[in-house]
Amino acid sequence: MTEEIVLLHVDETHVRAYQALRTTWAEVGNQKQVPSYGHHAHVSIFGAVDVQQGDVVFHRASSANAETFLDFLRLLKEKYSDRFIVLVLDNARIHHANMVRAFLQSEEGDAFHFIFLPPYSPHLNPIERLWKWLKDEVIANILHKDQKDIAQSITRFEQHVLQHPDEVLRRIGCAV
Repeated sequence: MTEEIVLLHVDETHVRAYQALRTTWAEVGNQKQVPSYGHHAHVSIFGAVDVQQGDVVFHRASSANAETFLDFLRLLKEKYSDRFIVLVLDNARIHHANMVRAFLQSEEGDAFHFIFLPPYSPHLNPIERLWKWLKDEVIANILHKDQKDIAQSITRFEQHVLQHPDEVLRRIGCAV
């Protein structure tokens, strides 16, 4: 019997309420202004992308720590219950935490294998391009009044991504 494998590139990001100012158009002599409330609400998101199928899994959390990373791993295990899951990920501290190591050594974690990227190499992880796309769509030159407003914008982005795997592959550089 051959066990099927799914290869996923994984990372986490934070979408913050304060603005990411990007190049934009404005009328000559009328500088574009983006107001700010001065608060720092944010939403943390774990993500995994299948670079062959364009499938994406999102998981929101109040913060990115070892405990919420384990929640994400359990979500992946549930989604891919019939597959061996190979994750390509960076060397963030939460990926090496004691509770994550214990999980991987348990029966529950035997469905996973981690491949760690070299330090300081985000260019090797295609999901980084998905995060750039997310931030270009959700926060670039936009004021979100609160965490709920950020979450609604993220939901719209996630729904679009989940319905367009072909566009995901193109945006992350894994399709022509």
